[in-house]
Amino acid sequence: MRKILITGSGGLIGSDLFDALRASYGDENVIASDIRNTHEARRFEFLDIRDRGRLKTILEKYDVGSVYHLAGLLSAGGEKNPGLAWEINLNGLMNVLDEAREFDCKVFWPSSIAVYGPTTPKIRVPQHTSFEPETVYGITKMTGELLCKYYHDKFGVDVRSLRYPGINGWKGDPGDGTTEYAMHIFYSAFRENAYECFLSPDTRLPMMYIDDAIRGTIELMAAPRENLTERMAYNFAAINFTPAELVEEVKSLFPGFRITYKPDVRQEIAATWAQSIDDSAARRDWGWKEAYDLGKMAKALYSGIKGRIYHG
Repeated sequence: MRKILITGSGGLIGSDLFDALRASYGDENVIASDIRNTHEARRFEFLDIRDRGRLKTILEKYDVGSVYHLAGLLSAGGEKNPGLAWEINLNGLMNVLDEAREFDCKVFWPSSIAVYGPTTPKIRVPQHTSFEPETVYGITKMTGELLCKYYHDKFGVDVRSLRYPGINGWKGDPGDGTTEYAMHIFYSAFRENAYECFLSPDTRLPMMYIDDAIRGTIELMAAPRENLTERMAYNFAAINFTPAELVEEVKSLFPGFRITYKPDVRQEIAATWAQSIDDSAARRDWGWKEAYDLGKMAKALYSGIKGRIYHG
């Protein structure tokens, strides 16, 4: 079979996706790539996604047929350095799409709920709606969706995308993204049994457990091409909750857990995003259905993080 390349394999999603793809397709068929090797992959290539020549070399070396392009700069990081966010998120995507066109690769690229803005409906956001993102991250994701559709319509590149909600997983370290407060709460619960949250307690956002996100991503890539009706990005949903609701689950697992709230710039970002999403197109076209509710996710995170902290 033609090989599978993951860019950004060391990130939160990349770490779990790498393991899932190896389990399905074998170690020898999955190549990890990133600017550092965080999980000692058997097949790993150093890759700065802005370097198109290096990307081309890797695609040729392994006869890559599918690219899961996850390398990117997230919301808070993008606000700190908009120029770098544009280079990585958009110029990097252009490199992948151009090489996919040349090498006839199928591409997965994640969009995000960051494409939504103040004019987007907050409740059950429809598949086709108003997009006026107010962060550079969201702007790069919205532009990226248009690029993906353009490359599909103009050049026939089979590129597929999901608007990821906040993803919660335990194999990678939590970053500075707006929705990653949930992971910081769990790690802080184990270490200090307390946390100062950068969002207000009633900030409701769409969320998803990592296992659902990985399964949905792989299922989308496996779906028959003729079944897909969306070539920008599919709405993709599972659960939604507030910090206060999550804390109630955490307190059942960590008696005496203490929470304080000190909203920062990420609160302003979250205020522009949706609270819930209508993903009926994904359910209709390729049979998407989540498996984790809030309680089940909290128990899975507790078990996974506990093992990571105490057993390595």
